[in-house]
Amino acid sequence: MVTAAPITIVPYDPVWPRRFESEKSILLDIFRSVSVHVEHVGSTAVPGLGAKPVIDILLGVDELAAVEARISDLAAAGYEYVQRYEGEFPERRLFAKPHHRPRAYHLHAVERSAAFWRRQLLFRNFLRSRPEVALDYCELKKRLAAEYGNDRDGYARAKTAFIEATLERAGRELCSP
Repeated sequence: MVTAAPITIVPYDPVWPRRFESEKSILLDIFRSVSVHVEHVGSTAVPGLGAKPVIDILLGVDELAAVEARISDLAAAGYEYVQRYEGEFPERRLFAKPHHRPRAYHLHAVERSAAFWRRQLLFRNFLRSRPEVALDYCELKKRLAAEYGNDRDGYARAKTAFIEATLERAGRELCSP
């Protein structure tokens, strides 16, 4: 059995937005006949925020069938279809690139009407607008990375309370008239 590498939080890299834009072009080509929106989300999308060096991409479609019809095209572009989370998140299709660790990209494909779409953008936008909250999040991630080692699921679960509280605050502050 191969043991996963420890979770590492690295300082913000100004190359991350360019890496996203390059990958976005590939995705727009794959989905050229479909109405899609492609967004850079996750910590690498927040200037100044330390992160695991994996670019999170949110692909919004009208219907997931458009994504499912292009699984082979995504595979040809280097994406691995990761089905293991679909029981927990049936509204999302997850892909990772390359097929082996360390991953460079995580692609989260969802319908734009899904709560996951709205929550990802709200969280990103709030962290971008509140550097002090982004700093708190970075410190939490560093602490949790040290605590959880290579347990990525445990690390992700441990961030949930912070994320939920931040989303609630963001909803009040960014979405109020």
